[in-house]
Amino acid sequence: MIESLRDIRLFVAAYEARSFTAAAERENATQSGVSQHIRKIEDRFGVRLFARSGGAVSPTPAGDSYYRACIEVLRVNEAANRAVMSYGTGLDGEMVVGLMPTMTRSVLAPALATFVAAHPNVVVRIVESFSGPLTQQVQAGDLDFAIVPLTAGTIGLRSRRFARTPEVLVADAARGLPHMMPLRLADLGPLKIVVPSRQNARRAHLEGYFAANGVQVERLLELDAMLGALDFVARTDFVAVVPGLMMATDAALPAPRRLTIHPLADPPLAIDLVLIEPARRTLSPAAAAFLSVLEQEAHAHDAVWPVLEQPAA
Repeated sequence: MIESLRDIRLFVAAYEARSFTAAAERENATQSGVSQHIRKIEDRFGVRLFARSGGAVSPTPAGDSYYRACIEVLRVNEAANRAVMSYGTGLDGEMVVGLMPTMTRSVLAPALATFVAAHPNVVVRIVESFSGPLTQQVQAGDLDFAIVPLTAGTIGLRSRRFARTPEVLVADAARGLPHMMPLRLADLGPLKIVVPSRQNARRAHLEGYFAANGVQVERLLELDAMLGALDFVARTDFVAVVPGLMMATDAALPAPRRLTIHPLADPPLAIDLVLIEPARRTLSPAAAAFLSVLEQEAHAHDAVWPVLEQPAA
């Protein structure tokens, strides 16, 4: 009793999207076609995989069990295809990777330069966004992988830790704070702070730190444009707290400088970044090779900061 890969892909799409219509759009099928394929599987096994209520569907316990087996089938099939393709003439193809500004500002350029020199036939596309949209695009299969802050698990995704980086204070150099000197935010008096919007996973992370450590906040300004936020800080009396990985290159810049950078102290604050990829498939050789280069570059950049032993807040 063997299902076709098409049936399995349609079932997995419906399970992850919780919608036959969304599954049809993802798999270039029709809503009625998806429904018929899944009904065929259910009739063959004599068990319902989804509970249907109006336009919504939710998996039954049998559906949950079947999904776990199906994503392994798809991964094995993908791995088998890649194994045969690896006998070709080197890495080629196309990959689409999602990165946050944390990664694109300092880490991306040197990693990309190394990768394209070694694999000139690979078509590389980089999508810059924040954790929410990137997670959705990985789940839909539009991205090979993405790097995002650590969050709760999401259906259809496989994840692992990519890097841990400290959060650092960035201020206008005119404030006169000694560059790279660790600072305790509670000692700086009322602060005007640029923060990401609440759609960004780091917002709650930062506000929790401020509240737990007696940081006096005079004003919060929401700004998700990270490069714009740094330019704004350099022109005003606002400060920002950003991932150290983003500012690693700036840490070594000689004077004169527009911004000073300060690791947070007493206590320090770190953020875990994770790799997310679709659970139903393996990384292509090109994507895996680029991920390896990206990790090496990220770890080299983070070496400018003190070793982080405490768990991320």
